[in-house]
Amino acid sequence: MKAVGFQQPGPIERQDALQDITLEKPVAHGRDLLVEIKAVSVNPVDTKVRVNRQPQPDSWEILGYDAVGVVNAIGPAVEYFKVGDEVFYAGVINRPGTNSEFHLVDERIVGRKPTNLSDSAAAALPLTAITAWEMLFDRLEVLRPTVEGGKLILVIGGAGGVGSITLQLLRAMTDLTIIATASRPETKQWVMDSGAHHVLDHSQPLAPQMEALGLGKPGFVFSTTQTDRHYSDIVEMIAPQGRFGLIDDPPTLDAKPLKMKSISLHWELMFTRPLFSTPDIDEQRTLLNQVADLVEAGKIRSTATEVAGKINAANLKKVHAQLESKTTRGKIVLEGF
Repeated sequence: MKAVGFQQPGPIERQDALQDITLEKPVAHGRDLLVEIKAVSVNPVDTKVRVNRQPQPDSWEILGYDAVGVVNAIGPAVEYFKVGDEVFYAGVINRPGTNSEFHLVDERIVGRKPTNLSDSAAAALPLTAITAWEMLFDRLEVLRPTVEGGKLILVIGGAGGVGSITLQLLRAMTDLTIIATASRPETKQWVMDSGAHHVLDHSQPLAPQMEALGLGKPGFVFSTTQTDRHYSDIVEMIAPQGRFGLIDDPPTLDAKPLKMKSISLHWELMFTRPLFSTPDIDEQRTLLNQVADLVEAGKIRSTATEVAGKINAANLKKVHAQLESKTTRGKIVLEGF
């Protein structure tokens, strides 16, 4: 089968950063589905793994953590799916990725593909939707108001993949007042279209802008990017006894400034449930099916903004470079081999 992989970590400018290769078609065992991949999207985690992970000698690292496809075969213990089902999912970081013609995935982290979306449009959703859902409803518990600012949330980095779907989920499933950040005219419009009520410019200090809105201090702050840059503003802005969540990787994070306000700190990694086979791993299948329901009801839409061509090394290298520029809006997807 065709696949795209690497054997040496490093910058995307290297000629061998990503390569077109041929591998054996895998076989489904246990609760695994063998999925014929139709479309994928690219996430910041792809670029981080490409730079930092050293594959085993003479082996290939296959990236890709978002996929849409058709079930080609099933393991003997599979309960929820059959051959021919259309599915979407985000995989897991400790198994070969979705940049391959066929891919193995545990059925408990797989959802049914929304019937009203194309393959490429659906491929934009799983990883970011899981991340946003788990942060909002499992970590920050936005449906349980904080004592102060319990109806107000700030989303830092509202135009990215996670931010885009976070805003939509908030608008569809809560009555919170939503403040998002963006810095360019096109991204400011994007976050408004995604559901934000107000937009702050994250190229400028955030705390004075928040105060100028006159809405009070938010009980919830969700930082999707550049947390280290905005951390002092976050501590200043957030309401006492508020809840603060993040998903990026600041070099350091000193939690002590959160003590005076009794701020709870929440980190979200959507791979945690499948990585540790937690007892609630099946929650990811459930929430992906709920996302499909919301899409089909017209309450949320795909965050795909560009189809970058076929799934091959040349196109993936271009998309990795775009993501590393940190100027993308929504999600970039690739379709077919």
